[in-house]
Amino acid sequence: MTNNFLTTIRSLKLIEGCKAAQIYPFNSAASTSGGSGDGGGGAKLLPLPPPRSVSLMSASLCYPHAPATSGAFSSESTLPCGLPAAAALEPALDACLRPVDHVSALAASFRRMSSAETKGDDLCDVYLEQHALFHALGDPRLLRRALRAARVHATDSHRRVVLAAWLRHERREDEFDPMPPPLDPCGPTTPLLECPRSAVFATESSGVDPVCPCRRTPPPPPRPPRLRRDTILRRNASIAFDESEEEEEDETNDLWFVIGQEEVACERSCIAALAKPLNTLLYGGFAEARRDHIDFSRDGISARGMRAVAAYSRHGRLDDFPPDTMLELLAFANKFCCDGLKVACDNKLASMVRGVDEALSLIDLGLEEAAHLLVATCLQAFLRELPKSLSHPEVARLLCSPEGRERLDAAGNASFALYYFLSYVAMEEDMRSNTTVMLLERLWECAELPWHKQLALHQLGCVMLERGEFKDAQEWFEEAVAEGHVYSLAGVARAKFKCGHKYMAYKLMNRVVTDYDPAGWMYQERAVYCVGKEKMADLRTATQLDPTLTYPYKYRAAALLEEDKMERALEEIDKVLSFRMATDCLELRAWFYLVAGDFEAAVRDVRAILTLDPTYMMFHGKMHGEQLIELLRGQVQQRDMADCWLQLYDRWSGVDDIGSLAVVQQMLAREPGNSSLRFRQSLLLLRLNCQKAAMRSLRLARNSSIHDHERLVYEGWILYDTGHRDEALEKAEQSLSLQRSFEAFFLKAYALGDSSLDVESALSVVQLLEHANSCASDNLRKGQAYNNMGSIYVDCDLLDEATECYSIALSIKHTRAHQGLARVHFLKNRKKAAFDEMTSLLKIAKNSASAYEKRSEYAERDAAKSDLNMATLLDPTRTYPYRYRAAVLMDENKEEEAIGELTQALAFKPDLQLLHLRAAFQDSMGDSASTLRDCEAALCMHPEHGDTLELYNKASAKAEQSES
Repeated sequence: MTNNFLTTIRSLKLIEGCKAAQIYPFNSAASTSGGSGDGGGGAKLLPLPPPRSVSLMSASLCYPHAPATSGAFSSESTLPCGLPAAAALEPALDACLRPVDHVSALAASFRRMSSAETKGDDLCDVYLEQHALFHALGDPRLLRRALRAARVHATDSHRRVVLAAWLRHERREDEFDPMPPPLDPCGPTTPLLECPRSAVFATESSGVDPVCPCRRTPPPPPRPPRLRRDTILRRNASIAFDESEEEEEDETNDLWFVIGQEEVACERSCIAALAKPLNTLLYGGFAEARRDHIDFSRDGISARGMRAVAAYSRHGRLDDFPPDTMLELLAFANKFCCDGLKVACDNKLASMVRGVDEALSLIDLGLEEAAHLLVATCLQAFLRELPKSLSHPEVARLLCSPEGRERLDAAGNASFALYYFLSYVAMEEDMRSNTTVMLLERLWECAELPWHKQLALHQLGCVMLERGEFKDAQEWFEEAVAEGHVYSLAGVARAKFKCGHKYMAYKLMNRVVTDYDPAGWMYQERAVYCVGKEKMADLRTATQLDPTLTYPYKYRAAALLEEDKMERALEEIDKVLSFRMATDCLELRAWFYLVAGDFEAAVRDVRAILTLDPTYMMFHGKMHGEQLIELLRGQVQQRDMADCWLQLYDRWSGVDDIGSLAVVQQMLAREPGNSSLRFRQSLLLLRLNCQKAAMRSLRLARNSSIHDHERLVYEGWILYDTGHRDEALEKAEQSLSLQRSFEAFFLKAYALGDSSLDVESALSVVQLLEHANSCASDNLRKGQAYNNMGSIYVDCDLLDEATECYSIALSIKHTRAHQGLARVHFLKNRKKAAFDEMTSLLKIAKNSASAYEKRSEYAERDAAKSDLNMATLLDPTRTYPYRYRAAVLMDENKEEEAIGELTQALAFKPDLQLLHLRAAFQDSMGDSASTLRDCEAALCMHPEHGDTLELYNKASAKAEQSES
């Protein structure tokens, strides 16, 4: 059996596949790391050692502690994937704008926005710049807010189309059906800014219709006006219509156009009214003005098309003509400059496009005839099918080629916004593809503003580096630096290093560290070109300046493994996983567990990876996670569903979210259609702050449900999580009308309790939760219900009832109820009991930063500071500890140290509360310039934050007074 296993795994040719110098060198949109600023996690794999070697310093992977049930491994067996080598790890380069000083860059963007508002300039591009700046912050809410603001301020149909499609693309995981027809009418919960009809046909200056056209009641058809002949002034060829007067008279024919063997009857005055050239032809000094039969056989229009022209000239509307006739009308309108007819044809043809097939059949003619709306609608069909549409040769030729860009530009449908979106999607799919390169080249061609050029050039450098074209990468990065993007110097250094010039790369990054204010990425990048103690020193400094960078942890962990310090290696990589669910870090930890022979833990991490990214490939992209699990089947205990439920209960109660996630994934492997398990998976992912993966699981729960009442509940949760509370409540009611269930009552309680309630309303929510607990469910969910009931009782100041609910929750091992019970003790002036209650929670959830943070509220100052320091150590992204320590320092009149505490956090996490507090401190010290800067940066992120607006106005007034 051992030989069979080794033969199978060797057949995968992992050695050959793992000889690359790096893996995951760039951030991937599919990663759940939340924009850490670096990635990578692979290593070169060393040759197989002699079979009896037992040292971890060699590539031998021996398993002296293999489970006794295993027959596949002996103590001398080796796994031919080798050890992760620290030297092979590299940090990623962010393929986005990364200012040296985020706060100053955000403040400058806010000033540009204010200036544009004052001058009445186009704000759309300002918000797109903010979107580019927010990428490095890794907050999806800020990204979506910037896109929404750009869409609101887009004043032309082209950019409305692009931004509406982009918003739809970012929200694709929220839909019940992930691939609806691209131009289908909006559903009842589709955001107005994503409406495809509103994007194309909006006429208001803001570019946003007040009501979605798809849900607007169509008006009755207007009574067609009759055009009066005596209102046309023939002498000066001007055209006037008196539409207020209508005549019900029979059609008169005084002009016939001869086309081939057919004659088309028309009314001369109506045809002349279509355009000035036709008016001149029929009433000017030409021979046709004296004829009643005019030969149009050579004018490129058929008799059927001419009859349609005649009908339009008489009634002023387009009937239900077929598409080929509409195209003839469009060509006729262009030839004779019939502006009204062209607009009508453009609108009519645009409304005929329903999907990619219609768009492909009409786009070329729309481009030839410069039909702006038709081209915009066809483009919208392609954009709303991304990334799938890019695989279509005709679509790719139009969107990616220089000729295609020129054709789109001629029709008013090429812009930086378009190629910013397209290249963003292409880089998500495959950074190395030719499609990505071509789209970035088009992005560069459309770049006008400095930030346009910086972004396009830097991203081209990143893609070329990923493709192994290092000389080209260096040139693109150098051009980006010339445009003012300092972070691209890291790309220049990396390209030089790849070309074999390690010392030149070191000198360059050394100059960056010297010339600019220190930042974590600078020291991290310089560390790549150092060795020994100097490398470790730079990595320590990088972690101090930016503890969210994952590369230093991964390098130190791999280096410790090479020194046979397995426990310390695991501790180091656990530091990252305590605050960020990064798939590459999970993979590295799983690798460590394989080395240690802890196959249960390795499989647990692989299952967590597959939950976050079902397509994830292990070991340098050569083995799918499911394949590795299958190969290790004989080394881990096989559990049936009953055992899995017991294990899930234990891990859920033990606040082991990653372990719970792995158990659910294992259960879903057995029952992939189990919608209840999918729902639980989504709850765990939300707890781990993996929003997109959670929505994917929730949608799969809805789609796999075989019961209508369950499906309605899952639809309700999707609506609730996307901000549609009333619609979610309606779904809960519909579900309860079919069958009483725990989840339906729970959803209804959540939806009703989402707003501030009076005591009576709050108690009605408690009653709903009691109804939920009276329905069939398990203790995992019932514990959550009792915990929520306790929270509501606390808000209603019913502390004894809250205590009872929390106690019941704890009795069924809902461990998080300790936190609620601690709050009750505190409100009863039992601060020591509250502290002890949180200590009980920490005995179970040993590495919970939130628990340490919460316990600090019930501790004395020194103990509180100790707990908050531990919270920062476990999760440096939590901002409350920094604010608390800064407030304490201000109370002690240590202003500079207080500001330094906040500055330390703002260096890697620009946050509204941190910025506001630092601005308030600086205002109290009389530093108006710094106060204004921090307020502007905060308002760039949250323009309507009342406290910051008040402080900003106050500081602005002070600055004006000092200047005068």
